[in-house]
Amino acid sequence: MSSVEILRFAVRALVANRLRSLLTMLGIVIGIAAVILLTALGNGAAKFIQSQITGLGANSITVIARAASGTAGASAGASSRPLTAADAAALADPQGAPDVAYVAPVVQTSATVASGPNSETDTVIGSTPDYFPGANQVVASGRGYDQADLTAARPVAVLGRTVADDMFGVGSVPLGRTVLLNGSPFQVIGILQAKGQGGPGANPDTNVLAPLTAVQSTFTGFGNLNQIVVGARTTDSQNAAESEVYSIIDRRHGITNPNNRDYQLISSAQIAQVLDQTLSTFSLLLAGIAGISLLVGGIGITNIMLVSVTERTREIGIRKALGATPSAILAQFLVESVILSALAGAIGVAIGIGGTLIPLPGGFRAVVVPGAVIAAVVVSIAIGVFFGGYPARRAARLRPIEALRRE
Repeated sequence: MSSVEILRFAVRALVANRLRSLLTMLGIVIGIAAVILLTALGNGAAKFIQSQITGLGANSITVIARAASGTAGASAGASSRPLTAADAAALADPQGAPDVAYVAPVVQTSATVASGPNSETDTVIGSTPDYFPGANQVVASGRGYDQADLTAARPVAVLGRTVADDMFGVGSVPLGRTVLLNGSPFQVIGILQAKGQGGPGANPDTNVLAPLTAVQSTFTGFGNLNQIVVGARTTDSQNAAESEVYSIIDRRHGITNPNNRDYQLISSAQIAQVLDQTLSTFSLLLAGIAGISLLVGGIGITNIMLVSVTERTREIGIRKALGATPSAILAQFLVESVILSALAGAIGVAIGIGGTLIPLPGGFRAVVVPGAVIAAVVVSIAIGVFFGGYPARRAARLRPIEALRRE
């Protein structure tokens, strides 16, 4: 038998049992579609989370007092020391921290934000101009407060996009307008670029930024800090900057045992490392689920092909009696199995890619991994060869006399 004849006989046999062929393909279709969809969802989630980590600020390190309460100026516990302006000044000293590019002390509090009939409670953050690059806050309209505003303690404010929308209308640019923060007037000088909810902490779009001195004199007093945002000079020097921060704060707080630190550091690099570990575990889980689906589909092919060999025993005997070689019989059943798995793989790829086009809640979308698509197609064909091999060999080994005796 020629290759064309083998292919023709294989296709004819599959078409003659359409329903059985479709049911056999179903397991492979589900498995391949699951591989593509799950990897696309995992990849999309990874990209979304990575974008949120980037939103924390490039090369930024945030120092947070462990025992500090939620309001700046509050006293810390007896066994710990709060973060102070003196701590921030020590970190800003280039002699002690040469790998630190900038230091932004931060205080924050909740305040009632009002304009006309509109009123809501939002977070007010007071800091220096270095807070904008440190927290990756981009001013979309107007300007951020500068050193002159900080020195004069001017009551000026930069509004998050949601705050501006709620106070003055969606899409508004209320530069020069006034908002009341707990009844104190602050002039709006800028609107932040919308970032959306993501990453640790509250939604930055609901924050109001103002000069540190203005917030301290109006709300919190000149006491303790909630945070200190530190920027490393380069990405490569971030680890060195973290070591310098640990060394300076440990010395100032009298800490000799790192396990007893009364503060903690949070950096985008640390979060990225945790993310990588989590996503690796998640990817293995997805691979396991998809692998089970493909295994079930492969077993289905083996089962159906064995049934097919049993049903067509007499046909096999007649072909062998007419001169068909064992290799030709082996090739015919193997081709049938490969056609089933390859066609199922193609359908699974189409369903998987189509599924990634469905809009998803949560602010992220599935991103197809080309390698996963290629691997899915290769695996589907390999399944046909592997799981179809045993039934094909069984058919090829049938003796013509015994096959012809079967009814």
